[in-house]
Formats: sequence, C-alpha cells, structure tokens
Amino acid sequence: MVYVELPEVGRVVTAGETVAVVESVKTASDIYAPASGTVTAVNEDLSGSPEKVNESPYEGGWLFKLDVTDESPELLDAAAYEAQAN
Repeated sequence: MVYVELPEVGRVVTAGETVAVVESVKTASDIYAPASGTVTAVNEDLSGSPEKVNESPYEGGWLFKLDVTDESPELLDAAAYEAQAN
C-alpha cells in the first residue's frame, strides 16, 4: 500500500457504502462497510505506514472500527470466514 484514506470518526455508514480507499502503486480500491453503523475509531498509524494493511491486517493494519447498528446473521467472524474459504 502507498496510501489509505479513512473515514471520519462519528460517520454513520450504511452496509455496502464506500467508507475508505486503499491505493497501491498500480491501483486504488474502495473499501465497503460490511454493516450499517457508526465509525468509532480509525487507525491513525496508517497515514505514516500504509504498508501495515498488507503486513499485519489483524494487528497493526486494521482500518476502522464500526459500532454495528444492524447485526446481520449473514456476517461471519474470522474463523467462520476462514472455514468457508477453505
């Protein structure tokens, strides 16, 4: 990654809405809200170290935290997603 654009804390988002953008040397990709809710935190460390998104996605490379207002039964946690992907 060469650049990460994060949402504002306090922003209310709808599931499927573009909430962030990540850019590499070759492309830019939109990041969509997985659920509806309010952004409660963003990873400020990414402004100086966007490569953390690739290097450490579950620790230092997280993008934002979302207080979900409408928990969908279709959402998967990391373990369930990994099981489905395999």
